[in-house]
Amino acid sequence: MLDQTELIKLKKGDAVNHFLLLKKSELKLTKQNKQYLFLELGDKSTALSANMWDNFSDIYSNLKTGDMVKVSGSIDEFQGTPQIKIISVRMATPKDGVSVSDFLARSKRNIEEMKTELFSRIAKFNNRYLKMLMEQIFNENNFAKFSSAPAGKSWHHSYLSGLLEHTLELIKICDLMCSIHPEINRDLVVSGALMHDFGKTEELSYSSVFEYTNRGKLIGHIVISAMIINEECKKIIGFPDDLKDSLLHIILSHQGKLEFASPVIPKTLEAITLYQADELSAKVNAYKSALAEVKEIGKWTRYLPLASTDLFNHGIGNEKEETGKSLFD
Repeated sequence: MLDQTELIKLKKGDAVNHFLLLKKSELKLTKQNKQYLFLELGDKSTALSANMWDNFSDIYSNLKTGDMVKVSGSIDEFQGTPQIKIISVRMATPKDGVSVSDFLARSKRNIEEMKTELFSRIAKFNNRYLKMLMEQIFNENNFAKFSSAPAGKSWHHSYLSGLLEHTLELIKICDLMCSIHPEINRDLVVSGALMHDFGKTEELSYSSVFEYTNRGKLIGHIVISAMIINEECKKIIGFPDDLKDSLLHIILSHQGKLEFASPVIPKTLEAITLYQADELSAKVNAYKSALAEVKEIGKWTRYLPLASTDLFNHGIGNEKEETGKSLFD
């Protein structure tokens, strides 16, 4: 296990003498047309941009995504965003005793508790067709992949077992909405929650750096999920076509808008419920991660392109629990 300060805890001027996972490497040019080495490096806590200005030609030719490297340098800032100013970098060796798992973030939730929660929820289904379908899809082999996968490459729940954690959040939100609005078909919308991102088990590779697979780039998780449902429904004698189509519609519309890669927009109560639940779970998780990078109460995060805004750290919540202070005390 690594014994080094997490990147997210380092401040401007702090020394960096860390083993890190290489997420990206490329040669860039300054405005003065001087070449430099740009890297993206990370540990379990965060990923930072890093620049090396001199003596990088030999190391660059040997670098590839997913490598473990030893970096020396210091924390700098560019436009308020922390980055690493590299003095030297070398490849990690077996003697260093580090492994890829040292750098991959995981869900803070207990995996066995989440597994029990998911299968207990499926057991409560009243619709026998949907129950059979979910039990069929979430077999032992599929669940092993599903329970390990992240829910995203970098935006939300982007850590091992993040997909399972995200899915359980959606189920809870959908269950709450069904209690408020009994007109919503509970088993149908929960099935949608279970399956909406199932295709990410094939869309993403996550044995090292999280990347999109060829299948993920060519087809995408929405269509992959829909294809799996369509094929598995064929194995269940008498599965109603209208029920299958309603579930497929939830999956195909769950990103809400055509410009967000949904083939159709939500057109049923269950579809709009899942879309909004997905938005809530994803954005709260992503915003929490961004706020965790802010060290001081009363400060703003970096600009978040996917949120179209920056966020304000007012100090209420975990910060208050840890420090006993907030802007509102």
